[in-house]
Amino acid sequence: MDSAQKLYFYPVWLRIWHGLNAIGILTLIFTGISMQSSIESSQILAFNTIVKLHNLAGILVMLSYLVYFAGNLFTRNGQFYIVKPKGFLNKPMQQAYYYAWGMFHGMKAPFPLSEKRKFNPLQKYSYIMVMYMAVPIVIITGIALLFPEVIIDKVYTVSGVFVTAILHATMGFFISVFLIIHLYIASIGKSPLENFKSIITGWHQVH
Repeated sequence: MDSAQKLYFYPVWLRIWHGLNAIGILTLIFTGISMQSSIESSQILAFNTIVKLHNLAGILVMLSYLVYFAGNLFTRNGQFYIVKPKGFLNKPMQQAYYYAWGMFHGMKAPFPLSEKRKFNPLQKYSYIMVMYMAVPIVIITGIALLFPEVIIDKVYTVSGVFVTAILHATMGFFISVFLIIHLYIASIGKSPLENFKSIITGWHQVH
């Protein structure tokens, strides 16, 4: 396939961030589940070790997020996250119909990728919710749980630490679900590994 049919979607900084973020998020999920599980932690790792790994992974995700945020702020990658009012609801519904029915019946993708469109509408909305809402909440609540003295004692009649922990776990669960869907969507293409190769090489092939 010639260069005219390839799009350079993933610059080096974005690929590095993606790799570090993936390692951090997967470690957070593993250690988070281990910390909350009823299974004896010692069967996997010592509880104290799991807590340390969770905290270190949280710091990694926080630092990598700063790179991601700055990258989107100062490079053209940020333009792919801009949401326009026109077709705000209709476009994601079209894409959802394609995923649920169209792609299994030979329908062409309603929003093919191009130099100006890196994500389809559902992807864009999902990434915005995760990267600009869920991840910041996880980071902020995680820092608060590391330094519980900064947390408000009571939220109405409920412990502030408890509310913070629930919010942290809920957003972590949301990110975990997103990750599963993200991996599935990434496998959709000419071949299951095509999109995974793109995030390594930086180039996405357009068919």
